[in-house]
Amino acid sequence: MSELTNEDLAPVPQEQRTWNTLNYFSLWVGMAVCIPSYMIAASLISAGMSLWQAVGCVFLGNMIVLVPMVLNGMVGAKYGIPYPVFARSSFGILGSNVPALLRAVVACGWFGIQSWIGGMAVMAVIKTFWPGFVDLPNILPAFMGTTTAPFISFLIFWSFNVFIILKGVQTIKWFETASAPLLLVSGVALLLWAVFSVGEMEGSVGAGLTKLMDQPSKFETSAAFWKVFIPSLTGMVGFWATMSLNIPDFTRYAKDQRSQFIGQIVGLPTTMTLFALIGVVVTNATVILFGKAIWDPVQVIERFDSPILLFISMVIISIATLSTNIAANVVGPANDFANAAPSKINFKRGGLLTAFLGIVMMPWKLIADPTGYVFTWLIGYSSLLGPIGGILLTDYFIVRKQTLKVEDLYKSDGEYTYFKGFNFAAIIAFVVGVIPNVPGFLHQIGVTSSISPFFETIYSYAWFVGLPLAGVIYFAMMKFNIATKRRALNV
Repeated sequence: MSELTNEDLAPVPQEQRTWNTLNYFSLWVGMAVCIPSYMIAASLISAGMSLWQAVGCVFLGNMIVLVPMVLNGMVGAKYGIPYPVFARSSFGILGSNVPALLRAVVACGWFGIQSWIGGMAVMAVIKTFWPGFVDLPNILPAFMGTTTAPFISFLIFWSFNVFIILKGVQTIKWFETASAPLLLVSGVALLLWAVFSVGEMEGSVGAGLTKLMDQPSKFETSAAFWKVFIPSLTGMVGFWATMSLNIPDFTRYAKDQRSQFIGQIVGLPTTMTLFALIGVVVTNATVILFGKAIWDPVQVIERFDSPILLFISMVIISIATLSTNIAANVVGPANDFANAAPSKINFKRGGLLTAFLGIVMMPWKLIADPTGYVFTWLIGYSSLLGPIGGILLTDYFIVRKQTLKVEDLYKSDGEYTYFKGFNFAAIIAFVVGVIPNVPGFLHQIGVTSSISPFFETIYSYAWFVGLPLAGVIYFAMMKFNIATKRRALNV
């Protein structure tokens, strides 16, 4: 076996490509039904959008990111290769580690945050039967920034993730498919609870529904709306931008192109939009029922009077968070880390590395950051990865016309070796695609206090600027290289 591959990076044999449309639909239900997607419309409502403006922004953003998602997914379905191996065709057999590891870093951050969220649901379940659990004496050092009970709960949920990692990819397929109906029914049940609870106060279900949907826009002019809408749309795209890169990690198991194509089109935008709508409506209900807006569904459910209902609800939230974490934040980085050292790291070791880095990054600090780490830094970082998407799509669909030499993707002296394993056309295009967004990104995370309006506007379109810019630069450089080689051969 080549030093550039192992059994997890090698093309999936045809007989093992068994994922159908339902599997891909269930995959997206499992990933999209989670607390961050429930809360994602909150930032839009608080920024001044109406309910339907916020939900429409979520829908449009997911329809946009669906395009590179499906296109990159075609590579996995056709050749059975994972994302980091696909990246070798454009970045080089060694240069592929640049986009792969950049993708892995953001996934580790998300893995830790989702595990912490799941841990809070676990703590709520334990507290139901053991109220004194939250009062356990703190034995953790001050620099940790958390206490004993939340940390134990976090480790319990973290261990659930590790268990599935050790079981492998096919267990993930089973888990996502099995949990999808439960998650959809639970989301609708929460929506019905909000409608009927408010309807009881208002005198009828219709009156309650009307009141819940009454979330007017706070913008006085269209200019004020667009100033918020564009960066918000970029954020919605950025939510799954990293997944649009490594989607071949899943589509490599597809029975055919139609399975991944239909499954993703039906699964992604519909589930994300529905769950964002549920989040907004239920939160509006909390204002009416409890006198304040509660965006966290865990806190909403903790107000249920029935201990049995509370227990069941928290178990469902744990399953929802687990299904998202395993699919979105383990499969990709596990393959990315394996790509860096195929002979030493396989899928399970890569997944365990992701899990341990998720602890080291102290997610309880990240999610508590008042600058909005989740919706500012991570989604902003994801938007900066747009140039990678532009390079991958340009290389596969325009430069190579959807044809790859699969055997050369695993050779140290094949077509994709370029210069000592690196394709500098891709590296340069990536840097050029990122540079215009760097000032806005640094300002957004608080590194710089002010920037020019020009760069602020550019950053509002970060993903939309980086992806096409890098794609055009890459295409031009590759055409120049090809033309130079042809002239050299004719001399």
